[in-house]
This record gives sequence, C-alpha cells and structure tokens, in this order.
Amino acid sequence: MATAPDLLPHEADGVYLTDGGLETDLIFLRGIDLPEFASFPLLDDPAMVEVLRDYYRDYLRIGAEAGVGMVLESPTWRASSEWGALLGYDAARLADVNRRAIELLDELRTSDGAEGVVLSGCIGPRGDAYVDLGSMTPDQAAGYHAVQVGVLADAGADLISAMTITNTAEAIGVVRAALDHSIPSVVSFTVETDGRLPDGTPLATAIDEVDEHTDAAAAYFLINCAHPDHFRTVLDTDDAALGRLRGVKANASRMSHAELDESPELDDGDPPEFGQQLADLHVAHPHLNVLGGCCGTDPRHLAAVAASLPGGSAP
Repeated sequence: MATAPDLLPHEADGVYLTDGGLETDLIFLRGIDLPEFASFPLLDDPAMVEVLRDYYRDYLRIGAEAGVGMVLESPTWRASSEWGALLGYDAARLADVNRRAIELLDELRTSDGAEGVVLSGCIGPRGDAYVDLGSMTPDQAAGYHAVQVGVLADAGADLISAMTITNTAEAIGVVRAALDHSIPSVVSFTVETDGRLPDGTPLATAIDEVDEHTDAAAAYFLINCAHPDHFRTVLDTDDAALGRLRGVKANASRMSHAELDESPELDDGDPPEFGQQLADLHVAHPHLNVLGGCCGTDPRHLAAVAASLPGGSAP
C-alpha cells in the first residue's frame, strides 16, 4: 500500500484538484452502459478495469503537471447495500468490490509515483441523489452506511466522501459512521439552482446542523452536482458556517437537476469558462482549495482549472 499523503486538504493551504464526472464520462464519452448509474460493477470486468485506470491516469497527469494535490474518488458511489442488491450484489460481493476499488487507486498512486494524492472512499446517498429529502433518521443513516464506510476505511482510503447528499439527517449519519471507524469524513451537499438543498434548507444552515449533531466531526464540507452560477452568490455571504466549506465539485451544465434528468445528451458546458470560474472561486475564497468536477466534466475541464489558477499554464 502506498504511503498516505502528509496532509489532507483541510490541513493544507495548497490546491487539490479532483477527478471529474466519472459516470457521465463513462456513459456519454466512452459508450459504457451503467445500470442504475453504477460504475462499481466495472471492477469485475478486466477490460473495464483498464478503462478505469485510463480515466484516473488522465487526472493524475493533470495534477502532476500543475504541481498540485489530487483527490481521487473511488468508483463506489452506488456500492451500498440497497443499490448493490438491485445489481445482484450480496454483502460479500459488495465488500469485495469496495475493497478492490481502493486497491486500484492505491496501485495507481504507487505505480505512477504520484505525490500529494488523496484516496477518497466515495459513498452516495441511500436514495435518489436529487430528490430524497430525508427518509432516515441520523441513527438509521449511520447504520445503513456503516458497513461500506468500514470496508473503505479498512482497505486504506484516506478519507470518506459522501457525495450528492440532499439532507442533513443522512449527512449526520455518515459523519457518525466515519467516526466509528476512525476515518476523516467529508460531506458534499447537492444544491439546486438557488444554492439551497433540495428541501429548501440554506447551505449554511445545513452545515451548522450537521456540526451541531456531530460535534463538528466532519473534516470539511463540499458542494457538488451544481454549476458555479447556482451557488456563487451564496459563497459571497458572511455566514461563519460557510468557512467549513473546502471546495466544490461542480457540474459543467447550467441545467437544473430536473432538466439534466430529462436530457438524452451530455451538456459539457464550456471547459475554459468552467476552469476560470473555479479558479476565480478559489481566488475569492482561498479556503476553497478542493476544485473538481461532477456531471458532464472530463479532463478538459480540470485541465482548464489548472491552467486558470494563479501561476497556471495550459498543459
């Protein structure tokens, strides 16, 4: 197993890029079918493992050329019990595929001699990433996510990142599950075009609520699955809770979630504009040092971020 990075993003001042929109990249750019929008079954096909290697190596190259840190999200967003059951995975197979996901990233970090690379064990919501407004209590959420969190932690993930979380109860449960397994946790909230959670909760209120019920145990918070135009003005407010944000994984498209759900084609936006927008967010808010992509983004978008950062240049 490769050596863990000396610092995680919340402990450092430097910029960390992330990978982009894995699932939209695989579906729309590589023509790979992903039932239930799940990428983890690809780990059971040797040819698809090579596709995943190629995907991650593109981002490792961008980070290395830019001289910045890199956070790689494991392809396990859907690899929890209920989503796994829909795809024919029992508990043993799910544990194995979660473990191998981290082993793959660790292999890449080792073989490429990459420095400053953080392996993030990615988990997703129990329900729909856009509309689930909270079907569990925090204790139920902790119980649901505990098994996957434990496997990812034992496999060597540097932290756990809960992506596209739509409600505070589930976020609280994830943080508690990570605490039980002694691994740092990151909560990444999905926001709508008004910068609020899908149930209308202001972002700062959601962060405060999670911190209140977990003794501020999350390492940091992110925003993901929204275009920078949807949350930029929210970040300009002076609410202290927003200081707990460390970055964004933004969508390429300005479409709403409802529009994206109905779109048969990929909207990849404008990569140079995307790169400049994320770089501008970092300049305006230096504590936002984790910059990455979500739906519709690919290496072009992250290369544009790297080129747009102060002192950056096109790869």
